[in-house]
Amino acid sequence: MSGTPLRRSGRTAAKLIKPPRRDRSLLPNPQTQPARRGRCSARVSCAATGVSAAPTSEPDARMAMEVRRRVAPPPHGAPPRRRAAGVEGAGERVRVQAGDALPLPIRHTNLIFSALFAASLVYLMRRWREKIRSSTPLHVVGLAEILAICGLVASLIYLLSFFGIAFVQSVVSNSDDEEDFLIDSSRHGHGHAQAPPAPAPCALLGNPAAAPEKMPEEDEEIVASVVAGKIPSYVLETKLGDCRRAAGIRREALRRITGREMDGLPLDGFDYASILGQCCELPVGYVQLPVGVAGPLLLDGRRLYVPMATTEGCLVASTNRGCKAIAESGGASSVVLKDGMTRAPAVRFPSARRAAELKCFLEDPVNFETLAMVFNRSSRFARLQGVKCAMAGRNLYMRFTCSTGDAMGMNMVSKGVQNVLDYLQDDFPDMDVISISGNFCSDKKSAAVNWIEGRGKSVVCEAIIKEEVVKKVLKTNVQALVELNVIKNLAGSAVAGALGGFNAHASNIVTAIFIATGQDPAQNVESSQCITMLEAVNEGKDLHISVTMPSIEVGTVGGGTQLASQSACLDLLGVKGANRESPGSNARLLATVVAGAVLAAELSLISAQAAGHLVQSHMKYNRSSKDMSKAAS
Repeated sequence: MSGTPLRRSGRTAAKLIKPPRRDRSLLPNPQTQPARRGRCSARVSCAATGVSAAPTSEPDARMAMEVRRRVAPPPHGAPPRRRAAGVEGAGERVRVQAGDALPLPIRHTNLIFSALFAASLVYLMRRWREKIRSSTPLHVVGLAEILAICGLVASLIYLLSFFGIAFVQSVVSNSDDEEDFLIDSSRHGHGHAQAPPAPAPCALLGNPAAAPEKMPEEDEEIVASVVAGKIPSYVLETKLGDCRRAAGIRREALRRITGREMDGLPLDGFDYASILGQCCELPVGYVQLPVGVAGPLLLDGRRLYVPMATTEGCLVASTNRGCKAIAESGGASSVVLKDGMTRAPAVRFPSARRAAELKCFLEDPVNFETLAMVFNRSSRFARLQGVKCAMAGRNLYMRFTCSTGDAMGMNMVSKGVQNVLDYLQDDFPDMDVISISGNFCSDKKSAAVNWIEGRGKSVVCEAIIKEEVVKKVLKTNVQALVELNVIKNLAGSAVAGALGGFNAHASNIVTAIFIATGQDPAQNVESSQCITMLEAVNEGKDLHISVTMPSIEVGTVGGGTQLASQSACLDLLGVKGANRESPGSNARLLATVVAGAVLAAELSLISAQAAGHLVQSHMKYNRSSKDMSKAAS
């Protein structure tokens, strides 16, 4: 966009593309965004402020929306490929186009086939007219006529297929992972496309920009250079080309600098190349966490075994007891109420009145279709669901909600938000983007907006526990459980001023499952918001228990889910990777598993507290005099 000339009455191109202050490192390149012309299609009005913009007719609105979708053509004589900004040191990166399969530039190919079609058609029409006048049968044809017919058919097929090429290109450009369609042009000759190279063991291999010109060959010399500060530790993977060796050298340098041995921290037995550039930087080892399994959890007719990575004694055993009580009572059921990830950028205007204009524009249902069209360009899975705004003085916070398929979706929604911000910058040039995230999302923080509106997956899970199961398995009675839940989880949490913490220990289970399945552990903050309800049903004999969790943020693709151990845990649940037939169903199933495990753990812990068994069980199973660090060494 920044390299494309724009025309607009009353404004200059430089004013239209005024860059906001923000970090674009993880967001779409603005050069790949379509150039936009025309004012916003719908009327902007706000009764509270009395501000309005000139209305436009419905045909004009549609025309403006279509103009916004067009990509400005390249300069005359330029190649048909679009070029995106490459990574420093990685060479120029070229976006693959559907027309690249043609031997000539597409405009030349179009001209040749158009001329062939016209010439063949004119020649055949003249020949047929002469045959009709001379009463010659039309099916009697010579060599020239046969060639003309072949040329006519071939050119007609090409011209019809040309529209198919445009359709294929639109699919390619809307791919969810745009990096799959970027290749390193420095490795290819001009005019000859080749297949991308096989993935290297180290993701940063071959980037000498950040590394010294010459690296010592011996590990001892490299360690000494790292300790002396001559070689930055972060370039070891790049220069050595061996992620395991780099981690070992870094670890030895750290030992010499700190004087700590770190004998209990293992180094071998881990694929360090799998985390480079995506999960962890500057690795020196890995932490071992035990993974236990609770189950079977009978949920929605499925028998599930729930992996839990934890160091807290009794947690898996307690959850397992809850699963047993649920299974013996007929199982639990769940429902996903909402499924949408959020991102809320913060922008500032010269006045509150201008901020109110944009707020009213974004929340006007008439404009939603246009906003969704711009937002959804970021991914084939991202689909805008809604926008809610809040103001603080002249600052505006816009909370975008979208579906994200089987991904947790933070990067996906951020790309869509960036598209909308670039779109709005044309019509609100005085908008100053302060941050892509303004904490109205709200990510990794306990916030009322997540508790009320939801974020990620909003799930309710429930079960009816039979009276005999309460007595036999849980060692208590229904009345005691109901009374304890009211006094502890409801009233006690209210006295504490809890925000979404009306439960016994939901965060225990959420964190254990998150670590085992490769989720972001920090999102345990909002994902653990839960209210546990217990009621006596069936004339007071049975127990109805439910957990309501409005913001479970999980995914089955991306991030830590691709690591071997975490991938195996997802596979155990049957939700590994993306669901091709029903995108998003794997992530939703994982969210219901989290809620079902929380239900089981809540049931068991509340029962232990009601029966007075909590301290006794922890003293028995959660204490050990064995020094595990010595055992490891």
